[in-house]
Amino acid sequence: MGVSDAVDGAPPGPRDQTDDSLRVERDRADAGVADKRAALEEEADQVVRTARRLADGVVEDARKEADLEHPPSAAEGAKVDRQRRRADGLVEDQRLEEDVALQKQRAERSLYLADFLAVERQATDADLIRERDYSDSMVSSRDEFLATVSHDMRNLLGGLGLNAGLLVKHSPEGPGGDKIRQHAAASQRLVARMTRLVNDLLDVVSIDAGKLSLLPESVGLGKILRDTLEAFEPVALAKGVTLEGVVAAPSLEAHLDGGRVLQVLANLVSNAIKFTPAGGRVSIRVVAERNDIQFSVSDTGLGIPEEALSTIFERFRQLSKDRRGLGLGLHISKCIVQAHGGRMWAESKVGFGSTFHFALPGSTVGSAPAQGAIDTGRAPVG
Repeated sequence: MGVSDAVDGAPPGPRDQTDDSLRVERDRADAGVADKRAALEEEADQVVRTARRLADGVVEDARKEADLEHPPSAAEGAKVDRQRRRADGLVEDQRLEEDVALQKQRAERSLYLADFLAVERQATDADLIRERDYSDSMVSSRDEFLATVSHDMRNLLGGLGLNAGLLVKHSPEGPGGDKIRQHAAASQRLVARMTRLVNDLLDVVSIDAGKLSLLPESVGLGKILRDTLEAFEPVALAKGVTLEGVVAAPSLEAHLDGGRVLQVLANLVSNAIKFTPAGGRVSIRVVAERNDIQFSVSDTGLGIPEEALSTIFERFRQLSKDRRGLGLGLHISKCIVQAHGGRMWAESKVGFGSTFHFALPGSTVGSAPAQGAIDTGRAPVG
């Protein structure tokens, strides 16, 4: 159809899928029309063949009857036979001319139909291209507006967070100061949530535009695990959840975007802690297998119904009634993994917890010790 073309090596986008579906539907429609036309033509040809056969039978019967009523002499018989063969030849020639004319007429109709469909489809494609151009311009305007507003919002949120931090730091001692610190800490949490929502929206815009940025570098697997544990240990301790991590090759380094991988782990660990009751366990595991780095986050939480496992990575998909987020975390995480050329999947059993896996292909540098895996398990306090 030529409405859009996928970039070589890139996964097909929604428009490419739409174009492919449209091509399939058109091919199916063309095949259906051709089959129907062929069936009608065969039916018409069968009618003609039957009519001709009946006409030939009537002529043959009439000739036999005439011969019986007026038997010709030998000389007359030869003459009658010649006349009959000449008449049969004329009938055959006439029928052949009719068949040729019919085939020509059918070919002209087929070409007319093809030309008509081509014109109609060209008009449809032109309308689709115009609609997409208009949509692109509207999306571009939206993205520019969102980027500008988000940039300003992040600056404002940064200022609010800074002021809240100053209030916590400089509040006077005593009940009054404690009250100020309490409200300031609540403000910091709200600012953090708003910042996360803004960042998620910007990431979705970047993903839709195919501009999700990656900055690959050599990153130690042990450092990735330690950073994740340090960030979420206070949250896990506050909820009474055991947070532990194991990296099988602590000295091994991989070429990847460490910040983005931490973003994926942060989303998975945050969800695991949120859906794991007190006394439960959240485990992070990082292993290197061949040229793949495999990460997994397991919990002993509520679990996910089997029928939902195929949809949990869709945008705005939320399995709980907790509406503090937009349901973008898993979608963004999977897009980050795919941008690395990796894959992401989940396993779960209701009542027994869930495990989220993602594998990132890429070269590894350095050498891992034969033994001595780092176990950085943490137990809840209190």
